[in-house]
Amino acid sequence: MIGSGHGFNSGSHTAPMNEINMIPLIDVMLVLLVIFIITAPLLTHAVKIDLPQASSQALPEKPEIVSISIDDAGRMYWNDVSMVQGELALRLQQVAVQEPQPELHIRADKLTRYQLLAEVMADAQNAGIKKMGFVSTPD
Repeated sequence: MIGSGHGFNSGSHTAPMNEINMIPLIDVMLVLLVIFIITAPLLTHAVKIDLPQASSQALPEKPEIVSISIDDAGRMYWNDVSMVQGELALRLQQVAVQEPQPELHIRADKLTRYQLLAEVMADAQNAGIKKMGFVSTPD
């Protein structure tokens, strides 16, 4: 029996081979090992990037908004509460010393005299108000 896999001596009849041939498996594993050894250095190339550094700082507290409204008759309102003549300068001095200093929003009727608006702005500047703006409504 030449094709039995036991050599040329056919005198003894033996049982079939019951072991797995490991040599082809070892060959495949060695080929894969060589491939990984060659390709591994190629995967380690990295691109250098200069990333921005983040710093965590507390966000500044939003200041209070003080609204001064002036109607066409010249009456003034502090956050929609009516004021008497001369009270504006006193209230502006009180809010000017607060931390953070409130923002001053001036809303005026379109028929309000410019002189009255200029007096309000001058009082705010004299009191030390730093942020002042005008609020208008679109037509």
